[in-house]
Amino acid sequence: MKLMADRILVAMDDSEMAATALQYALDTVPDADITVLHVVGEPSPWMGEAMGLAMEDDLESAKETHAETVLDRAREIAADHGREIETDVGMGSPAKAIVNRAADFDQVVIGTHGESLVDRLLIGNVAEKVFRRSPVPVTIVR
Repeated sequence: MKLMADRILVAMDDSEMAATALQYALDTVPDADITVLHVVGEPSPWMGEAMGLAMEDDLESAKETHAETVLDRAREIAADHGREIETDVGMGSPAKAIVNRAADFDQVVIGTHGESLVDRLLIGNVAEKVFRRSPVPVTIVR
């Protein structure tokens, strides 16, 4: 299947499924502008890793540092395909952040789920929410 889009938003976390989604977008739409979005959870006592962000003096800098590994991997995947991509970091609920950015793009590409057991049990809760709420077409890659 060939995607028809000039601007694609690829949601990416540190999972293999997210990497597969980016590879899919790069392979399927070789002429599209691709932006990879990594969403960092807002600091709260209920959000695991994001809780550490609450202790940071410069939240913006901490957010960028937190996303660095994922976005570096995304740039490496793109380079392996002979491509360059844009990257961006969001904050908050992943599904909401992705949907809020989606209107600026022609298509959203997202993996089915993350790596954790909770993600697998929820069977792509973020992907499902994005699929249902996105103002643009969504391709879910597994």
